[in-house]
Amino acid sequence: MTTSETSAATKLNEELHGGGLSAKGLSAGKVGVLGAAVIGVSCIAPAYAVTSGLGPTIAEVGVYTPAIMLVGFIPMLLVVFGYRELNTAMPDSGTSFTWATRAFGPWIGWMGGWGLIAATVLVLSNLAAVAVDFFFIMLAQIFQNPALADLTRVLWINIPMTVIFTALAAWISYRGVESTKKVQYVLVVVQLIAIVWFIIAAFVHVGNGTAFDATPIELSWFNPFEVGSLAAISAGVSLSIFLFWGWDTVITMNEEAKDPEKTPGRASMLTIFVMVAIYVLMTLAVLAYAGIGEEGLGAGNPDNQESILASLAEPIMGPFALLMTVAVMFSSAASLQSTMVSPSRTLLAMGHYGALPKSYASVSPRFKSPSVATIASAVAAIAFYIVLRLLSENALWDTIAALGLMVCFYYGVTGLACVWYFRRSLFASTRNVFFRFLFPLLGGLALLYFFFETARASLSPSFGSGSAIFATRYDADGIAQDGIGLVFVLGVGVLLLGVVLMVVQYFRSPGFFRGETIKTGADGDAEPAPALQ
Repeated sequence: MTTSETSAATKLNEELHGGGLSAKGLSAGKVGVLGAAVIGVSCIAPAYAVTSGLGPTIAEVGVYTPAIMLVGFIPMLLVVFGYRELNTAMPDSGTSFTWATRAFGPWIGWMGGWGLIAATVLVLSNLAAVAVDFFFIMLAQIFQNPALADLTRVLWINIPMTVIFTALAAWISYRGVESTKKVQYVLVVVQLIAIVWFIIAAFVHVGNGTAFDATPIELSWFNPFEVGSLAAISAGVSLSIFLFWGWDTVITMNEEAKDPEKTPGRASMLTIFVMVAIYVLMTLAVLAYAGIGEEGLGAGNPDNQESILASLAEPIMGPFALLMTVAVMFSSAASLQSTMVSPSRTLLAMGHYGALPKSYASVSPRFKSPSVATIASAVAAIAFYIVLRLLSENALWDTIAALGLMVCFYYGVTGLACVWYFRRSLFASTRNVFFRFLFPLLGGLALLYFFFETARASLSPSFGSGSAIFATRYDADGIAQDGIGLVFVLGVGVLLLGVVLMVVQYFRSPGFFRGETIKTGADGDAEPAPALQ
């Protein structure tokens, strides 16, 4: 370990002392602001997120998608301030789990951690699916053989390929943040080149009069009050939150940052502002070129919504469409790998503090990365993917909407945890009023509102793909007319599974739930508990 890394490790141990918190044995002093921001952008995966999430969002709110993007961005930004404040006080890799435990106690803290883990496992399965889909699309384009793209629908080919992609991502993550950072620089640069090319080419088509359905951009597109129903706004925001989600991976690397107090906060702010600029420009490019019609290349065509960039890349980019295919494949593969960082470090922290079996606290002696936790994340993602893929492809795509539920839940809890943890100093300065009280409070409440509103709306089988359980009536297109919506089952059902596992863990190892490992408290507690060794 270098002198700077030793200094970072020493500083981290000092900062983590309060409330019984302690370092986990991860490699300290490895990640700077730029490296963390690159991993953050990679985890959000703009090319993958746009091709998977933009179509469903446009289906919900049409040309007002830019407004919904900004509405979804605002609570995210407000919660980022809460994350930054909590990280400055307690740079612990458990993030939401650790901070909610310190603020509200072990039960809410455990569920905050479970929300993060469940969301990331859900998205890992979807990321793997998209990576495999675009791998075969790439082969079809390279060899000029459209039949190759259809191989992704052959289960005995698709499932082994998905397992290979996931295992490779886990292997890179297992090798530590240094390996992750090197891989991500290349993959993110390819994504950004393709995205900028797509945006410019789309507007060139519009200017030349060669767009499919040239639609003049209007200022009203940015007005959420034009959308109409509150249910449509909530559904759209839930999907836009999926587009922004993932920046908090930057925070989970705090114990490996060069400056644990400042680097993660700065990197997360940089990440989220870069992403909102990319998303708004991509959305405007798609709407201006294709319109929202339900025929042909229209963004409202259900046939285009599952993978909108696959539908529009060739008409917009011509022979260079292969670049977008490669970018989406790289994007999903890169995010598959970088997203492993978040659940593995949350599982590591939960094992370290006794909220899960101690085996999850294992760290690789060579790579200084979570070992059992990384493998467990990959295995859970593979198992989840196989089960859903065998049941229905619609079920797999409904995980995107279900993901929004869980993200709103644990981000909202973390925002409120910031307010409650700093309750003694909220009004000590003007800065504290905004960054520790007002911003995280508004962000947390907004996200929890969207959680409950989306959960209510997702009870309907019309929410998402139209799949439902206990359905007895279907329309001519096979859409369920009654029963419980699959999005609700996936989202709320997985959270309820967490409650069951929490109760089981309580009986197996009650120490954490009795406050013996992490002490519930507030900023400025006079006598913090001794740190665990």
